[in-house]
Amino acid sequence: MAGGDDSWRPLARPLLIPIWVVIGVFSLLPVLLMAVYSFLTKEFRGGVEWDFTLAAYDQFFVTRGLFGDEPAQIEWTYITIFWRSIWQALICTALCLLIGFPTAWFIATRPAQSRGIWLFLITIPYWVNLLIRTVSLKFLIRDNGPLNEGLMAIGLITEPLPLVNTNLAVQLGLFYSYLPFMVLPIYAAVERYNFALSEAAADLYASRWTTLREIVLPVVKPGMIAGCILVFVPALGAFLAPDLLGGAKTFMIGSLIDEQFKGSQGNWPFGAAASMILMTLVLIVLVFYARAASREGAA
Repeated sequence: MAGGDDSWRPLARPLLIPIWVVIGVFSLLPVLLMAVYSFLTKEFRGGVEWDFTLAAYDQFFVTRGLFGDEPAQIEWTYITIFWRSIWQALICTALCLLIGFPTAWFIATRPAQSRGIWLFLITIPYWVNLLIRTVSLKFLIRDNGPLNEGLMAIGLITEPLPLVNTNLAVQLGLFYSYLPFMVLPIYAAVERYNFALSEAAADLYASRWTTLREIVLPVVKPGMIAGCILVFVPALGAFLAPDLLGGAKTFMIGSLIDEQFKGSQGNWPFGAAASMILMTLVLIVLVFYARAASREGAA
């Protein structure tokens, strides 16, 4: 049997060539092009000039006045947008975890024959394009939408709630878009959980909170962390929810990047630089998680 396994070793690397080509063409090459463009110069009429410079990064962090002849000062506009994106993504991740964990626990503890139905209900919104779902949410919460009309009909409010073009609307859009990304990894972790451990803890007179804190959470922690990453990363760079549900005061980094590549007057180098800064932040988060996981595994 071992000899049969060894016979495949010479073919291992050739068989990996297609996947490496796909990764290189569709992942590494676009990132490399984005990195190169971030160091180019914006042409006055649009497009780029192949003159390498740090002007795009300088524009993100520093301002030198309208004509560029004033002393350098910190450009808080883009930093504020970046910070807004971070805390919106963090809040979205926290809300998804708060709702996603009990939801995943509920599904995983149902009879085996009914779990598929519950998972189907969780994933069915993804049968519809994200753009359509976001527009539908805007229709639902607008001033004359079903939500406000229903609340006024039952007498809870006397005038429509101004929900659209607010941070709350953006947060609703992010939460609605990425909640399944939290539920599914946690469900997979809970499904593998040995419930005999909880029964043993109960036999030793441990309270439910103690069992949850000391036994359940450490076991399902990998699924929770995976869900947090799957929610935080796309929420950080989201632009549909801020564009359709928010306004100028809810601008996020994804919207900023999107604007730089629209039309002939877009600033491609600046958009590429903002993309590289965003990607660097995401990589820092992933590296931090990988190191924490490796230290925990070594312990």
